[in-house]
Amino acid sequence: MRKEQNKSAKILKPRPFNVKKIREDFPILKQTINGKPLVYLDNAATSQKPQFVIDAMNHYYMEENSNIHRGVHYLSELATQSYEAARVKIQKHINAKHLEEVIFTRGTTEAINLVAHSFGRFQVKEGDEIIISAMEHHSNIVPWQLLRDEKGIVLRIIPINDRGELFIDKYEKMLNERTKIVSIVHVSNVLGTINPIKQMIEIAHKNGVPVLIDGAQGVPHMKIDVQDLDCDFYAFSGHKMYGPTGVGVYINQIRFDDAIHHEHNLLNYAQETLSSIKGLRIIGTAAQKSSVLSFVLKNIHPHDIGPILDDDGIALRTGHHCAQPVMKCFEVPATARASFAMYNIKEEVDALVKGIHRVIKVFS
Repeated sequence: MRKEQNKSAKILKPRPFNVKKIREDFPILKQTINGKPLVYLDNAATSQKPQFVIDAMNHYYMEENSNIHRGVHYLSELATQSYEAARVKIQKHINAKHLEEVIFTRGTTEAINLVAHSFGRFQVKEGDEIIISAMEHHSNIVPWQLLRDEKGIVLRIIPINDRGELFIDKYEKMLNERTKIVSIVHVSNVLGTINPIKQMIEIAHKNGVPVLIDGAQGVPHMKIDVQDLDCDFYAFSGHKMYGPTGVGVYINQIRFDDAIHHEHNLLNYAQETLSSIKGLRIIGTAAQKSSVLSFVLKNIHPHDIGPILDDDGIALRTGHHCAQPVMKCFEVPATARASFAMYNIKEEVDALVKGIHRVIKVFS
């Protein structure tokens, strides 16, 4: 754990980051909502798209559109070349050893389902065990529940503490000769917790158990080296990292370390400022966090928070975020979730704080 924390600290060296220039690349951020500047804080759900991605999509439909790996005509060959070039970019971005390790799906959910219903189905039999955690998204719960009901296997859950961190010692004791796969989230979409997945993978592999990582919230906010992690499967979505829905990675045109540092500082600023609001409780206070801040307000349901903030042009997510086990652990029905990206700024956090005070005033 300490080794992983030190490695993260090296990544977060302070360097200048021109967020104003970055914001200019995202045309949607220029619009107003209800006469007020858009404050987009729902990046954990999907990120906004820069102009060059929009242009690339338009270029494809205007000049390259054709079925890949099918036709022998010029357009089909051109589309196929572009498609495979994207695979190379992804391979380099996550440092996959072989190009063939990059498998395109429509997103993280389909990728996890693919593993569960292919590798998983043929590896397990009645009485076998699969390990997940209490902070998983439904995408990494339901496929294993279906497999449990079909095969008669046991689904074991790694518990979390009141800070939103996994009990690693309890996880290690769960592994045994019946364990067939460990499937865990890299970064919680509710708590923002960064799990020590390298350590957890090492523990699993010592017991001969393969590991699947749900990296939907990991890849957009940190450098991922799948060879260093030594995971067996790593699933993520392009649409959460500034690419179009269902495809690709378009994140290599910026200095990624600088973006990570900017997001880290922004999260710290948001946690400090929101913590000062009377009656506000932050859900998830792990020592290692990424760009997610979930909170509840005393005597105010999260579903009532969203519409009032929307009046101020602030877009965030309210609900259980497809992670109901987490809600149960923290004994809340839902949370309001602000999630940050490299194009967010401190002034938007200030707007959120001002909006929260308005919510409190409405219900006082």
